[in-house]
Amino acid sequence: MHPYQLEILTSALEGRERELIEYQTNIDNYRLAIAKIDDDDLELQSFKEQLENLLSSSLLEQRKSQIIRDVIAEQLAAE
Repeated sequence: MHPYQLEILTSALEGRERELIEYQTNIDNYRLAIAKIDDDDLELQSFKEQLENLLSSSLLEQRKSQIIRDVIAEQLAAE
């Protein structure tokens, strides 16, 4: 592997690790916020629905990021 490619992959791995932590932080926040909104609080139901959509989206994006992180780590391990 070319040294520059190794540098890029190393940097990309660090970036993916940070990204996964950011996704997890958002996921935790969304779950906690959703739990705080009572079903009988009609004024906040649309906000709760938005949070549920954000949670779903973040979970999917986190899975995608994990796949890419794993692929990068495998390439570095093979070096």
